[in-house]
Amino acid sequence: MDKYEVLKKYYGYHSFRTGQEVLIEGILCGRDAFGIMPTGAGKSICYQVPALMMSGITIVVSPLISLMKDQVRALNEAGVHAAYINSSLTENQIVKALANAKNGRYKIVYAAPERLLTPRFLDFAMNVPISMITVDEAHCISQWGQDFRPSYLSILDLVEQLPKRPVVSAFTATATDVVQSDIMNILKLKNPVHIVTGYDRKNLYFEVVQSNKKDWLMIDYIKRHKDESGIIYCSTRKNVEKVYNILVSQGISVTKYHAGLDGEIRKKNQDDFIYDEKKIVVATNAFGMGIDKSNVRYVLHYNMPQSMENYYQEAGRAGRDGEAAECILFYSPQDVVINRFLIDNREVRADLTSQEDARLKERDHERLKQMAFYAKGKYCLRRNILYYFGEQAPYKCENCSNCLSSHVVNIEYEDQYRTDALLAYDNKNDSYLFYTQKGSQNNKKSKELSIQVPQGERKILYDDLRKLRLKLARTKGVPPYIIFSDKTLADMCAKLPSNKAEMMEVVGVGENKYDMYGEKFLKVIKQYS
Repeated sequence: MDKYEVLKKYYGYHSFRTGQEVLIEGILCGRDAFGIMPTGAGKSICYQVPALMMSGITIVVSPLISLMKDQVRALNEAGVHAAYINSSLTENQIVKALANAKNGRYKIVYAAPERLLTPRFLDFAMNVPISMITVDEAHCISQWGQDFRPSYLSILDLVEQLPKRPVVSAFTATATDVVQSDIMNILKLKNPVHIVTGYDRKNLYFEVVQSNKKDWLMIDYIKRHKDESGIIYCSTRKNVEKVYNILVSQGISVTKYHAGLDGEIRKKNQDDFIYDEKKIVVATNAFGMGIDKSNVRYVLHYNMPQSMENYYQEAGRAGRDGEAAECILFYSPQDVVINRFLIDNREVRADLTSQEDARLKERDHERLKQMAFYAKGKYCLRRNILYYFGEQAPYKCENCSNCLSSHVVNIEYEDQYRTDALLAYDNKNDSYLFYTQKGSQNNKKSKELSIQVPQGERKILYDDLRKLRLKLARTKGVPPYIIFSDKTLADMCAKLPSNKAEMMEVVGVGENKYDMYGEKFLKVIKQYS
């Protein structure tokens, strides 16, 4: 099969997205590759497609167990045999997985960086043909990145010990120029195909809300989006518990996640969110990397993060399916005070000298200033983000609160601004915002920039398809988005397929997915028609 046939058979797509084909061609020609692509841009396809076409095995180094499980589960659903090696498996399970890979059952093996130099894994790697080593979340290898992991440094040791150097590919969603150079130097990439597709996520709407009424504004927002899935990030465990208790008291379907919870409870809460048992998760930044849940429609930041890298990575967990999603930051000056304290009082890393740690703290304070500038600034929010990552951007994006002039006014005291305002406080209720006539028009405009969930009569079909998806997911024990994404269901509603050939034209329907689920979804569509 050529790359197009692989793309259609396993992923259900007819064409590649920006940057994907160039990276894939480079890898297939034996070149190293380095891709910086925003969340939801399809980084995994850039290494999975060539992995399925190359003669040997591809090892994918990944930082989190949840990320590996998600990727392997999605591959198996698509008809690709894959495995993961990490601490969630017993030694016997690891032995079995590696034996199966050695016997040709798996083309792709995900591995935690801590496992790479263990005797058992080294023995496996030395005695099988390794075509490629892929470094996912590659920013973790740079101490100048926002999530440095010393265990990632073992990747180069593995590469240099192999009998024959494989292709090395690296991928990340966010990396400044300094971090990009660091990644390429540490991994010793040789003449890599280097693609930066751009950081812009056009489907995301950005907003900053400066208010001392954030609890009520948050509750109102969630109640207006009660059927949608969302993440609320807080800077401390204490705030996670506070926000969680507020939402529970309002009868909202919510769970929580932070490092202070027992491991089993954390896992259950994460699964409740991923499997759509709970609509919302309130979490610290310990939650999220590698969470591939595609139907998160909004990310709210109850507190301002410490850096633009952190903010964009966390906000980017909204709208991974390409559908319209919202990223709203509730800002107060106290956020800066808390973050300064957290930076100044964190533990000194064991792998750094005191001078190096001091330099990192100085860098982190500078990042915090940049983040505060974003929160307090009056310029286009998207432009601010893109400039931070060294990318040019139009003066206005027309899909953020600053471009839409979305300043909040108090009607009682600032009557003279009422005609220009898009949002205003209801002084009688003293608890929520409402759109003025002008604001409603602008808000509608911003929503029209992305593909929409079906409306009117086809919304009935869409809801029925979602119910079927949830039923199948619970029966199989997988997250609903692993069956089909929201985007795929929306495309079914648009195309109304009546047979296999027409269903195979729907975005995201590959051969294996059709064989398992196609007829069931066709039946629901025929009943609607």
